[in-house]
Amino acid sequence: MCYTTAQNKPTRQLELAMEAVAKLPEFIQEEDLVRYHINGFAKQYFDDGKKMSEHPFMLIQPQEDPRFLTPVMWGYVPHWEDGDKIEKYYTDTIGVGSGLNVTSEKLFSSDYYKDSSELRRCIVPVTGFYEPYKVYPNKGREYSIPFHFERRDKEVMKLAGIYEFTKGHNSNSVYVTFGIITKPATPLFAKIHHTKKRRPVILNDEQAKGWLDKKSQQNDLQQIIDTDLPDADIFAQPINRNLYKTSIDTNRPGITEPFHYPEIAIDYENKPPSDLFS
Repeated sequence: MCYTTAQNKPTRQLELAMEAVAKLPEFIQEEDLVRYHINGFAKQYFDDGKKMSEHPFMLIQPQEDPRFLTPVMWGYVPHWEDGDKIEKYYTDTIGVGSGLNVTSEKLFSSDYYKDSSELRRCIVPVTGFYEPYKVYPNKGREYSIPFHFERRDKEVMKLAGIYEFTKGHNSNSVYVTFGIITKPATPLFAKIHHTKKRRPVILNDEQAKGWLDKKSQQNDLQQIIDTDLPDADIFAQPINRNLYKTSIDTNRPGITEPFHYPEIAIDYENKPPSDLFS
């Protein structure tokens, strides 16, 4: 799955990487969109706390006009839902991820997604994301150790997504939301995210153009999903479990520093020799 991300590059760097211009509404400042830890389930506050969104906003590059990057709330909501009750929708669907992720296997067939898969695809630029490695001790409760994933070349990761417009039944306001597309795990993700065994669809630069191309057909899009960025181009390392603590500020540069735990049973790059833990 993909429920926590990072986007810590200045907006200008994103604009260069995406060949697009960011357009922000008055209540959103650039610093609201530059974060080292973005929890998809968390509320976000703007304008010194005067405004609040049920889920965080992130920049997306929309199929309808890829010349621009625009901030959209993370958590896909179908068009028939009541936009005025998005909080209730997210609460009711929290067991299946509150729209943060979109299953690629249902992308072209489900009534939830098929219109957006044709008309409203998007790219979500991030600098990285986090996935949990589950530990099952002999005694005590299971727990998770976060791994941070990024491109090996440190360039912007381009996650495939879709977005939707949902009207408020009473206010007639229009709410825009998006979800990140996931697919079955490749080997790197299967050994780390070994319970759910999923991974986000990560586009290479050539695929990004095809993903947003209005002429792309379903078989073209499926080919992109099936052949997205390979494991060899992705670097993953464990980081401090403080990422999961709500009592500390996790939106800071040091949160992605590697942190090694002896209970991690799998091999990964730069893993210390086992005798260092003894």
